[in-house]
Amino acid sequence: MAARLRLIALSCLLLLLYATSAGTYRYFVTGNPADVSTDTSGLIVLQGGGDDVDANYVRMGELGGGGDFVVLRASGGDDYNDYIFSLCGCDSVETIVFHGREAAFEPFVIDRIRNAEALFLAGGDQSNYVRYWKGTPVEDAIHYVAARPAPIGGTSAGMAILGEFSYSAMTENSLTAANALADPYHPDLTLETDFLELAGLEGLITDQHLVERDRIGRTLALLARLVQDGHSGHALAMAADRETAVHLDPSTGRATIHATPDHETPFVYFLRTSGPPAVCRAGSPLTIADIEVHRLGPGDEFDLRTWTATGGLTYSLGVAAGRMSSSRGEIY
Repeated sequence: MAARLRLIALSCLLLLLYATSAGTYRYFVTGNPADVSTDTSGLIVLQGGGDDVDANYVRMGELGGGGDFVVLRASGGDDYNDYIFSLCGCDSVETIVFHGREAAFEPFVIDRIRNAEALFLAGGDQSNYVRYWKGTPVEDAIHYVAARPAPIGGTSAGMAILGEFSYSAMTENSLTAANALADPYHPDLTLETDFLELAGLEGLITDQHLVERDRIGRTLALLARLVQDGHSGHALAMAADRETAVHLDPSTGRATIHATPDHETPFVYFLRTSGPPAVCRAGSPLTIADIEVHRLGPGDEFDLRTWTATGGLTYSLGVAAGRMSSSRGEIY
C-alpha cells in the first residue's frame, strides 16, 4: 500500500511538472492521476455564486459514474480539489488553471477535458473564459463532454457562459442594473451570442448573484437587447442568487432548485419576455412591459420546455423609462 501511495504521489508530481512547463496553465490532481472510463448521464448544474452547494458535487459525481472530475478556471488554484473529492465519490478531481489563450491548444489540456466524466467551470471573470476558449479546442472539448452526455456545471462566471447567450463582461466595469436600465446600449452591456451551445440551454441567458447584488434590472435589459437585436423573439433568462443552484436534466428539460442551508434568499428566477421592448435604443432609458417571472426556491421544480413551474411564485415585471415595477409590488 505504501509503495502504491508513493507511486501515485510521484505520478502527480510528474504530471504537475509536465503540465506547467509551458507556463500557460497549471494542473493539479487529487486522487488517481491515471485516466478511467465510466458510464455517465447528462446533468447541467448552474449556481449563482457564493458558497458552494454540496449537492452539486454529490449529484455530478453520481451521474459521472465516479470517474474523473475536472475543474476549469482562469484564476486561483486547487481550492476545489479536496472539497469536491470529499463529496463526489470520484476516481480523481483535477483542476486546470488557464493563464492565457495558448493553453487552450495544449494537447495535455484538451486530453484531460475530453476524458472527464464530470466538468465544472469555476467562478472568476467570464470575459477570460470567452477570450481564452472561444474558437479553440477547449470549446470543442466542453461540447464533447456535454454531448456524451456527462455532467457539466458552473458557478458565478462559470454559470454566466453556459447559456446560449451570455453577458460577457468585456469591459473594465461590471454592468450595473442602474446603467443597464438607463441605457440598454451602455458600453458595459456586452453580449456574447456565439459561444457555447449546450442541449437544454437553448435560447437562454443567465445572471448570477441576483438578489445579493441587485441585478434583476440588468437581467431585464439583457432580455430586451436579445429581442431588440433580433437574437430571440421571446427571450429567456435564468437568474440565480448566491448559494443557490439549478440541477437540469437536459434530456427532459426538468430542473430542480437547491441551496445551502439557512440562505436568506435561496431563489432562482426564470424570466420570459412577452414581446419586443417599446423603447430599447442607445442613450435612452429602457421601456419594456409584461416580463413573466417564476421565482422558485429549494425543492421547487421548473420545466424549461413548457416554461411552467411547480411551486414558487409567478408574477410579472415591467420597465417604464428605466424604472422597474412589479405586479406583486415587490421586485424580488
